[in-house]
Amino acid sequence: MANWSDLPAALKGSLDKLSELLESDAQLKAFTTSNAIDKPETFGIKSSGSDNALLITVTNGSAKAKTGSSRDGLFALSALPEQWEQFFKDVPVAPYQSYWGMFGMNIKQKGIEVEGDQTAFAHWTHVWRRVLELAHDAHCGPMKEDEQSESEKDFLTGKYVYLDAPVWGRTKIFYEYSGEGKQPIVFLHTAGSDGRQYHGVMNDFKMRQKCTMYCFDLPGHGRSFPSKKYFPGAHTNTEDSYVGIIAAFVKALGLRRPIICGASMAGQVCLAVAIRHKEVGAGGTIPLQGSEYLNMDRQWHDRSPYVNQSLFNPEWVYGMMSPTAPLANKQLIWHLYSAQAYGIFHGDLDFYFGGWDGRERVANIDTNACPVYMLTGEYDWSNTPEMSQKTADKIRGAKHKAMPELGHFPATENPAKFVPHLLEAVEHIMKVRSESLSTMRLSTD
Repeated sequence: MANWSDLPAALKGSLDKLSELLESDAQLKAFTTSNAIDKPETFGIKSSGSDNALLITVTNGSAKAKTGSSRDGLFALSALPEQWEQFFKDVPVAPYQSYWGMFGMNIKQKGIEVEGDQTAFAHWTHVWRRVLELAHDAHCGPMKEDEQSESEKDFLTGKYVYLDAPVWGRTKIFYEYSGEGKQPIVFLHTAGSDGRQYHGVMNDFKMRQKCTMYCFDLPGHGRSFPSKKYFPGAHTNTEDSYVGIIAAFVKALGLRRPIICGASMAGQVCLAVAIRHKEVGAGGTIPLQGSEYLNMDRQWHDRSPYVNQSLFNPEWVYGMMSPTAPLANKQLIWHLYSAQAYGIFHGDLDFYFGGWDGRERVANIDTNACPVYMLTGEYDWSNTPEMSQKTADKIRGAKHKAMPELGHFPATENPAKFVPHLLEAVEHIMKVRSESLSTMRLSTD
């Protein structure tokens, strides 16, 4: 049995295989090939209380491993022996699927520490993340990721619409729609991303039968034009601006009592929409990865002049997903988070990290008028199922369900596993509304 108090010793039997993977891995090659890497840089990976580290030296186009003192690196990723033992399980449980998850935000763990140069740690996050994945593969074998069939036809139509909304002003917004079902549903993307997250759901046959689906990109996100009221880099998001533009979209398209569904910051705003459902015209909400309040220490590498956000931002969220999600979907999330403008992600997190506070308000949600069905992926370490359940418990008539084998981006990570949960939530909302309507009719007879 491996003794994880000395990480290189515990991995001794797989170090040769790791060296082979470091040489052959196409993703690592893409991350390290740059003439800007003009001198070797070294970082370490080790167990707490031990100086013996796995040292990774990066040069232009390659990374090589050896063992040595952690003090010989710019920085070292350190964790307790029992935490590394969990990370190196065949399929780790949450939050051990990534070092970011182990490092924690709402799940605070003792023993996790980045020693040394913190800016260098942020500079090389894409490299050390991939190295850790390869170390896991070398020790356990390739991760058993789910397979996903590729659709032969796309059913989405894209258009632009001008919206007049509080804070944003008049803005040219991109949206897509699909389906022919009688229930309209509006999907909202996560912080620092765009509506391409929902293509798998919006192409799903059962969803197209059940709902007419819409998804729009917030101003300055994805394919939408930026607000003329913001200078580049000055974006921020608030409850009023967010709820206001959702209401403007619903009104502009003439949607009748749509369900509003979104994840992460969009999961939080779904709760705000439920509170303010009359001004939005919403007929129900499905908050994904949502809760009444998040109080977390913020990091500023996503808005730093010293760190490349197109590398750092996607890496920071990559470890929030299920490790068994189809690779193509995890890579799509990476791409979307690498594609946004400077300051967009950080400004969205102004809302997610404490900007939304529903602690004294969610109990007032009328779930007969606006039913709430919360869904939370088990691999999310920023908004856990326990946090969502605690919020749901405050809302009379609200439902909550934890989703196994899904993480922070359930609609994107694995649409095939997510859609059954989503349909269950849609059915619940439609049933509650139907029963409420019947009660109203009886009371007037």
